[in-house]
Amino acid sequence: MTFPINVYSAAFASAFATTLATLPLWRNWCRRTGLLDEPGHRKIHEAPIPLAGGLAVLTGLLVPLAAAVVLLKFNVIPFAHTDALVYGLNKRKLQLAAIALGAIGMTILGVLDDKHELRPVHKFSGQLLIAVLVAAAGVRITLFVPNVAFSYAVTILWLLTVINAFNFMDNMNGLCAGLGAIGAGWFAVIAALDGQYLVALIAFLTCGALVGFLPHNFPTARAFLGDAGSHLTGYLLAVLAILPHFYSKLDPRPWAVISPLLVLAVPLGDLAWVVVLRWRLGKPFYIGDTNHLSHRLVRAGLNRRTAVLLIWLAAAVMGGLALL
Repeated sequence: MTFPINVYSAAFASAFATTLATLPLWRNWCRRTGLLDEPGHRKIHEAPIPLAGGLAVLTGLLVPLAAAVVLLKFNVIPFAHTDALVYGLNKRKLQLAAIALGAIGMTILGVLDDKHELRPVHKFSGQLLIAVLVAAAGVRITLFVPNVAFSYAVTILWLLTVINAFNFMDNMNGLCAGLGAIGAGWFAVIAALDGQYLVALIAFLTCGALVGFLPHNFPTARAFLGDAGSHLTGYLLAVLAILPHFYSKLDPRPWAVISPLLVLAVPLGDLAWVVVLRWRLGKPFYIGDTNHLSHRLVRAGLNRRTAVLLIWLAAAVMGGLALL
């Protein structure tokens, strides 16, 4: 079944426009409530920056999704594939509800961390709770092993790893959101080409919401993602890597399951590098430093904008390999 490309375009455009339009509102709210990133420590900005990105991206994702569900329920905008889409939503309604609740929970956890600097154990516990919720709803990895306990363990480990990989990558303007948008874009294309229209729509929504944030953050930042945004971005990309069926009996390519690793190779590779380096230096892996790929490119002579663009390019190329 060929799904209409204009529906995919509408998903991307609605999420993009919602994030872009609501971010100034969230920015003002952050100023009023004191949810700001103050200058100092390893930060280079000279004035407080609102941590509004995560809230705006969440709005850009959930508002179009809720509107689409309402419109489909009342058949306001019928098109040729309405029945198929409604069937898919009904079949996966529990999973979609868990994913949406997880996104809200991850954003709230990040806001609390932005506001109160949660202890690592508390932040990790929140991440773990949300990961268990998503796995319990049926969004799980199997890796061809017919064992429920194994599936839960691998899924939870994957979610926690990708969430923290994107959290670690939020160290330069546009870097985390751009990598998230590129990853979501590749997942959208892969799912769309394979006829997995519901997964593709969620990925296009995610991509559009993140791209809608970028004009406020790159190259000059008027808002930051904050931990709320980086947690949300990592969570969404981790989920998008689980939802598609990369292997089927009709298309038996077992190696296709490495596609998510290729799409997310840059943030995962950076995470592995800094964790190993901190371990070798005898430092806690959760304490930030300036040994990320972006920092090393700047120390090599690139300016920050060029370093971010180069990392985006690397992520785009790796995603292209996943498509192949």
